[in-house]
Amino acid sequence: MASLLARRARTVALASVALMLAGGLTACAGEPGTAETSGWTISGSTATRTPDPTASASPSATTTSAELPTDCREILSEAVLAELGDTPLNDPAFAPNGVQPGGTLICVWRDPQTDTTGLVTTISRMLRGPALDMLNTLADDEGFTCYTPDDGTRCEKTWQNETYPVTDGRTLFWRDDILIDTQYSNLAPAGYTDAIVGKLFGS
Repeated sequence: MASLLARRARTVALASVALMLAGGLTACAGEPGTAETSGWTISGSTATRTPDPTASASPSATTTSAELPTDCREILSEAVLAELGDTPLNDPAFAPNGVQPGGTLICVWRDPQTDTTGLVTTISRMLRGPALDMLNTLADDEGFTCYTPDDGTRCEKTWQNETYPVTDGRTLFWRDDILIDTQYSNLAPAGYTDAIVGKLFGS
């Protein structure tokens, strides 16, 4: 009986996430295309990217209310920049970074001399359908917590690093066909994602 109740509770929770995302993501249409969206591993002296095949480089013709940024510092508040301190930004060791073909912005805050400490943020176009699919998968299969702040949808999760005694994590925020995707290890400035959302959407 306990197992049955647990399964029913999980089903209800996942259904709630699906309804939340369906209500929070706005339908739109755009030309088909692809973009490199972040799926990063921060380990050793390198950061590697796994492209997400569900991403789209095509913006919505009617619903996108923000442009993709072009500067990794401009999207952060003074308080967040102060927390990042002297952490190098977009060192050549972590290429590709900066503005990519199609407008995606990749920001890599990490010293190449460190074993794990750093964060990678990718800001890209992603239409409603792929975003809904991806966020539902994160909530359903990977245990992310999702909610709807600032007129968007945010999913996040933290876990223990497998090699070092530090915390790793990933935070995603989607709104108006723009996805902010940050993966980090032992570097999580307070208000980091909120600062980016505020700069892009004015909220």
